[in-house]
Amino acid sequence: MIRRMLAGGLIAGFAAGLLAALLHFAFVQDLILLGEQYESGALVHFETSGAAPAATGHDHAAGEAAGSHVHGAADPGAESALQRNALTVLFTALIYAAYGILLVAGFAVAEQFGRTVSPGEGLLWGLAGFAAFQLAPAMGLPPELPGSVAADLGARQMWWLATVVATGGGLALLGYGRTALSAALGGALLAAPHVVGAPQLDQFYGVAPPELAATFAGRVLGVGFVVWAALGWLAGRLWSSASA
Repeated sequence: MIRRMLAGGLIAGFAAGLLAALLHFAFVQDLILLGEQYESGALVHFETSGAAPAATGHDHAAGEAAGSHVHGAADPGAESALQRNALTVLFTALIYAAYGILLVAGFAVAEQFGRTVSPGEGLLWGLAGFAAFQLAPAMGLPPELPGSVAADLGARQMWWLATVVATGGGLALLGYGRTALSAALGGALLAAPHVVGAPQLDQFYGVAPPELAATFAGRVLGVGFVVWAALGWLAGRLWSSASA
């Protein structure tokens, strides 16, 4: 059981991670590089008409925001594009390998309760993983483009973790619960993090254009949706094949 769980999770996770890296390079990376230019001050927006760019800077407290986050390499000249891309592929594959192991661990638990996980049901598990790890947290803490600002990191991490656990538990109760009480409890768990609310700033002063940040958030979630669906289907297929 453990060997099957590890093998299936790792294979599905690495495959999904490679897909995620490919989609990242196609749809997301250019936005990150552009955001880093706003973060560093190489680009500005909302300049005062008629004033020299060097004098105007940015009307959203660019100096404060530019130094508030570290996204990737602090000095673009310190590492080559090849090294950066290789590290992106490596860490994306490792992250999704971990997600794959978590997913097949869930399959194993479901099997103990008499559920048979097919590729189709694995797809649903993958979409539930996307909802728990990305979509629900993004409702309070959307993906951050370099040059954006956010609340205290520790508070955001705690809210993110609580949201993942509550959303996963709520979806499990809705999907596998058989009573009205379990359905009500599942709905309450889904709503609880958003009733409490994610940590927020008192004011907004990021240096990245909001239009760029919105496009970035949408693409990150779109990529996540596709990759989690692929991860769930492949993990379910490997699991059902090993069970046959």
